[in-house]
Amino acid sequence: MAGLLWANRFLKKDIELIPELASEESDLDSDYETIRAAYGKLPNTFLAFLPILAPILLICIASIANLPALPFGESGLYAAIIFLGTPVIALAVGLIAALFLLRGKGKLEMFGERVNEGIRISAPILLITASGAAFGAILAASDLTDFLGTTLSTLCLGLAVPFLISAALKTAQGSSTVAMVTTSVLLLPLLPALGLDSDLGKVLSMLAIGAGAMVVSHANDSFFWVVSQLSRIPVATAYRTLTPATAIQGVAGFAAVWVIGLIVL
Repeated sequence: MAGLLWANRFLKKDIELIPELASEESDLDSDYETIRAAYGKLPNTFLAFLPILAPILLICIASIANLPALPFGESGLYAAIIFLGTPVIALAVGLIAALFLLRGKGKLEMFGERVNEGIRISAPILLITASGAAFGAILAASDLTDFLGTTLSTLCLGLAVPFLISAALKTAQGSSTVAMVTTSVLLLPLLPALGLDSDLGKVLSMLAIGAGAMVVSHANDSFFWVVSQLSRIPVATAYRTLTPATAIQGVAGFAAVWVIGLIVL
């Protein structure tokens, strides 16, 4: 809800923040009509959504198969589900499903054009995203992570401690996963001293760590580049909109956890 309220602040300012959208909007409308007219009869809803839904369903089913209860057993079916649910394989299945949507003559030429366009658009995003992740990995391997965790863990602020440690680590090195895992390791022996060693205390600590792992996304976070580049948002605009949004969402999430803590702890 906090993120939605923040986004609504820019609802009437999108053209001002991103001037390119003003000129591109009419081009997109005309391009859509041209493509639709050239395509002919549109596919049914199932075939249209299959390239998107197939990878998601395969990955979800593989996650279910990996549950401790092993609902599909450990037979050949299990191995097949895990193989098809591997993200790269699942995306390949989605790509194959998309090939059936090609229409008309010159399908090979059309396929080549789509591949070239996809590579042209995605290659810079992949390179920038990988660079941001590499920068974050370098920071995570430095002494900065240990220093922040050790320093903040000495503060006796209850639920604010896991939030502050996680937020500091996320902001410093960019990876939410590293921030959550590192904070969990640092926090576990401190739970009794913080009064959070009960079952509810552990749950709320986990939620506070998750909220802290959202604060804040900037240049060392691959998520920042994925959103800004795929949305064609200039970096300066992303810093004015996306970065504050992650901070607001993380703080709002922790505020909710803190209120719950006041009631149940």
